[in-house]
This record gives sequence, structure tokens and C-alpha cells, in this order.
Amino acid sequence: MRRASSKLLSHLRKPYPKTPLSLSTRDFAASSDHSLTCPPKSCSASQSLLSSTFNSNSCRFRTCLSRNLNTLVDPLAQNAQQMSGRQRKIKEKSELEEAFESAESLDEMLATFKEMEACFDEKDLGLACLKIGLKLDREGDDPETTLSFARRALEIFDENDDNNSGKKFPLPIAMALHLLGTSSYGMKRFSDSLGYLNRANRLLSELVGGNSYNADQVLPILHAVQFELFNVKTAMGRREEAIVDLRKALEIKEKIFEEDSKELGDANRGVAEAYVAVLDFKEALPFCLKALEIHKTHLGHNSVEVAFDRRVLGVIYTGLEEHEKALEQNQLSRKVLKNWGRGADLLRAEIDAANMQISLGRFEEAINTLKGVVQQTDKESEDRAMVFISMSKALCHQEKFADAKKCLEIACGILEKKERSSPLAVVESYMEISTQYETMNDFETAISLLKKALVIFEKLPQEQHSVGSVSARIGWLLLLTGKVEEAISYLEDAAERLKESFGSKHFAIGYVYNNLGAAYMELDRPQSAAQVFAYSKEIMDVSLGPHHADSIETCQNLSKAYAAMGSYPLAMNFQEKVVEGWEGHGPSAQDELNEAIQVLNQLKEKASTLVSETLLNAMPPPNEGDHGSSENPDSASSATKSHPRAINFQEEVVEDWEEDGPSSEDELNEAIQVLERLKEKARSSVSEPLLNAMPRPDKDEHRSAENPDSASSPMKR
Repeated sequence: MRRASSKLLSHLRKPYPKTPLSLSTRDFAASSDHSLTCPPKSCSASQSLLSSTFNSNSCRFRTCLSRNLNTLVDPLAQNAQQMSGRQRKIKEKSELEEAFESAESLDEMLATFKEMEACFDEKDLGLACLKIGLKLDREGDDPETTLSFARRALEIFDENDDNNSGKKFPLPIAMALHLLGTSSYGMKRFSDSLGYLNRANRLLSELVGGNSYNADQVLPILHAVQFELFNVKTAMGRREEAIVDLRKALEIKEKIFEEDSKELGDANRGVAEAYVAVLDFKEALPFCLKALEIHKTHLGHNSVEVAFDRRVLGVIYTGLEEHEKALEQNQLSRKVLKNWGRGADLLRAEIDAANMQISLGRFEEAINTLKGVVQQTDKESEDRAMVFISMSKALCHQEKFADAKKCLEIACGILEKKERSSPLAVVESYMEISTQYETMNDFETAISLLKKALVIFEKLPQEQHSVGSVSARIGWLLLLTGKVEEAISYLEDAAERLKESFGSKHFAIGYVYNNLGAAYMELDRPQSAAQVFAYSKEIMDVSLGPHHADSIETCQNLSKAYAAMGSYPLAMNFQEKVVEGWEGHGPSAQDELNEAIQVLNQLKEKASTLVSETLLNAMPPPNEGDHGSSENPDSASSATKSHPRAINFQEEVVEDWEEDGPSSEDELNEAIQVLERLKEKARSSVSEPLLNAMPRPDKDEHRSAENPDSASSPMKR
């Protein structure tokens, strides 16, 4: 069901705008766009701050290129000819500044900037570099050049700032960092982008609530940074962390916009979609409901935005397995979309409806819905492929596997032609199709499709986290089909890939290690299995909790690995934790608890038998070495000393079985018998050396009769 909900999401998610709030139309950004011509008194607060950062009056205005030019001239110190030369230079700069500000096209800006480079000092070009970078970013055609101008602007601001602390020029530095972050993101350099954005976030967070800037100067830039952090972390596969940044962006929007404005409705729906992407439907629900209420209030019940809200709400209710509610929201959404003539959106909403009908067990109804939809699709369209995938799902539930496979073959034929134009949509469909082949036990075809998906994912830098997930799934299927060696290769690669994307403690890595341990057990490598099972247990205990069912299963596997190694004390220790874990689940896990107790008893029995056999084998036979014992009493003493330890261990075994009560009566009796044999051997090993040390009576009878004291002398010695 969760897979179905995730699939529905892929049909309704829209790409987020690259820059949700325009930096160039607010506060400092607006000032920077026009700062080259304004006198000092008319500059914005942020421009004034830039101007006041330099120590000397003569250079105080260099970073703000527009200035009262007369302030740079001291008429008492210069003669008329010198003033004329300086004025000509100043006039030339002023004309270049005006030309740069009036330039409308990028080419005009770049041409003027080239002339400015010959007249101005490098440290006076920071704002101009930033403005060109913003212009390039808005046009979005050349991220490499954008990155170059943004980096140059940042270097200038940092050079003019004391100790590179960013305290003198926080807003322009933050804007440059944001621009570097967005450019790096566009070039798929996600780690670089994250570094720039984190620095910008730290700078701006220090300004919030301070006295240096008004909130309306800082918050728009901070919102843009938070939103870009969400995009970057999502591309890196760190979706849970990304949602935290998206929620912060929403909180900032709530401070910028009026309460319940349309913008807040859109932002709430965005957060809901982000939660749906990680299958957290419970968290998604309140955000989607709020978006729906806001849009209904401002736009009316029959608006397109309300229809989009209802589509997302239908996906959420499907994920929560409230299928009737989901279908109700879908019907309301389709009604509005039909009235507005939104054909493409309506088509996908109808496919959603069919999937919801499948979830409700209305397979024939779903098939009829899809038959109507397929007639509205183009022959080679992705929508047509989606229809056949859903049709296959319904047929699969009816166990009409031959017909289901025909539908999937048609879908694959369409998708193969779309691999270059729509790689992400195609690869998601391949994943869905492979799942259906798994359901029909056609593992070979499922593996083949996953390998195709893996090749496509590897070519998409923003989907590297998906490479690890697909590798893990391939490894699991190979393990199921008995191809253990190949499975290990994919599972080991998956573990490393997932670590790079999510960190070493992500729950997905725990599952990979668990499957890897099972593969090692198949190859009779219990030591390797125990090692990765231990890793898996550690990760799952942290990420899921020690009482989660999957954590308990991993503990069970660890017990099996130690048992296979013959390390029964460790095996029993972990098996006891398994019993405790299932006991915490109550009556719903009674079958699992009974099985765990049975395994624990078997381990105790094996441990008891092994201990007894080991101790008995270590003892010398009672009739061997009589003569040697008298000659070497140390060997007898050594054997004698081992018996108390053996008896002590066996008494502990007896006590363990006694604690288990009547259910272990047979094991208890056997343990008691072993204990008695040990005691008998102990008595024999003590008495025989003593008897051997005494003189033989038949050789000394005459001497004993003559001297009665002589018989006791050996005992005294």
C-alpha cells in the first residue's frame, strides 16, 4: 500500500521554483540593483552599512559605487588643474556606472562591466559581480559563468571584511553564498552547494532578531537559503533532514505574508508533498488540510488549487489506508479539473482513482476505469504506460498473470523510448513494474528491470542515493533465487553507497547488513555473518528501537550465527533478548514468542550436551596410567583439580533446567545423570592415587607382623 501511495505522488508532484522569493526585488537586493547611481543619503540601510565599513573617509564609499562625488575632493588641497584631471576620471566612472545600471540585456551588462574593470579597483566591483551573477541565475543558461561571478563577488566581500567573519557585509555575503549554492546545485555539485548554503544560513540566522537590519531585509534571503537547502538535501537523498529546512522556510513565509494568504496555502501543500515523498502520511495530513482551507477561503471551492490539494489529500488517505476518503477526495478533484478543462491533470487523477479502486478490492471497476482512460492517451505517451501498469496491477490481484504480463510488456515497450527524454519518470516506472513481477514470482524479469533502472540512476547525479537502494533490492532478489555470490557483491556495494548518502546509522543500511548476513550464512561463513548482523542490530536499535519487530529479527539472526559458530553462551544471551522483545509485544506476537522460547530451549540443550562431552573427554580414563600416577603424582593432582570445576559447571546446568519447570523434565534428568557420573569419576580419581601410593600388603606381611608400626608409616609419609 505504501508503494501505491508513493507511485501516486510521482504523478502529482510539480518541480519547485528555483527561487521562491525574488532576491532582486526586496530590500538589499533592490538597493544593490540601483546602488550605482544613488547618493549616500538615499541609499538603503544595507548600502549605508556597506559604505560605513571602511576606516578612512576617502575609501568609505568605494564598495557602494554610487556616491556623492564631491565628497572625494578637497578643493583646498588640490590645484585647479589637478581637480580637473580627477574630475574627468570621476566623470568617466560615473558614466560607466550609469551605463551599467541602465543596461537591460546581459550582453550590455557584460560589455559595460568589461570597461569598468579597467577603471575601478577590484575591491569596488563586488556588487557589480553579484548583480551580473543574479542576472545569469535568473536566465539559467550558464551556471558555470554564474558560479564564477558569484565566487568573485564573495572573494571581494571577504577581502574587504575583517578576518572573513562576515560581520561587516553579512547581507551581500549571504546573497553571494546563496548564489554559489544555487549555481553549484545546478551543476550537480551537491556537497559544494551544501557548504555554501550552510554558511549563508549561519550568517543570516545571527541577524534575525538583531538591531542591524530590519526583518524584511533579512527574512526573504533567509527563506531562499532554507528553500535551497531543502532542494539540495533532497537531491542528496537526505529527505528527512530536507523537510526540516522546508518547514523552517514555511515558518519564515508565515512572518512575511499575511495570515492565510495564498502563498501560505501553496507552502503548506509543499510540506505535505514532502512528507508524502518519505511515506510519512500522518505528518503530511495536517499541512494538506491547512492548504485546502486556505485555498478554499481565498480562491473558492472550485479553484484549480483546491483540486490540486484534494489530489494530494487523496494520496495521503490512501497511505493511511482510508481508501473511501481517498476516493471521495479524488472524485471532488476530478470534478473541478473537468470544469476547468485541465485534460492532462484530469487524466492522471483518473489513473489515481483506478489505483484507489484496486486498493478497495474493486478490480473490475478499476479495469473499466482504465479502459476509458487508455482511449484518451497518445499511443507512445508516458500516461499510456501508466495506464497499462495499473491495469496489470488489477489483473495480478485477480491472478490473471498472463494478461498482467502482456500489459507490462506494452508499458515497457513505451518506456524504453522515453529513457533519454524522461529518465526519472521511466526509472520510477521500471521500479513499479519490477515489483509486480516479484508478486508473480518472476524474479529473473524483476532483476533485469532493476538492473536497467540502476544504469539510468547512475547517470543522474541527483539520484545517487537511489543507486544504493536499487542495488540493495537487486541483492535481496538474487539471494532469494540462490545466486548468493552475486547477491553479496550488490549488497556490499549498496551498504557503501547508502553510507555515503545517509550516514552510517540510517535504518536502510541496517536492512542491507541483515540481508548480507543471511548471504554469508548461506555460504557457511558464520563469523562474517555475525559481524554484519551485529552492525545491523546496532543500527536498528538506534534508528528503530530495540523492541521494533525488525530489530528483534536481527537479534534472532545474530543468535543463529553464534550458534553456528558453537558459541552457545553468546547465542543464548541474544536469544533471551529475542524472548524479552516478543514478550513486550503482548498477545499479538504469541506465535513468535513461543518459537523464540523453543529455540532458546534447544540452545540450552545443545550447550549442556557440549559442555558435558567436552569435560568428559578432557578427563583421563580411570584405569589408565595407574603406574604412571604413582610415579608422577602431579598428573593425578591435575586431573583431580579439574573435577570440581566440571561438577560446578554441571550443577549450574541442572539449576538452569530446574528453573524451566516441568516442561524441561527430560533435560533436567539427563543433566542430573551427567552430574552423578562426574561425581563418581571425581571420587575415583581421588581414591585411586591414594591407594596406589600405599605399599602392597602381600609383599610385607612378615615384616608387618613383626613390627606393627611399619604398616602406618607410608600413610604418615
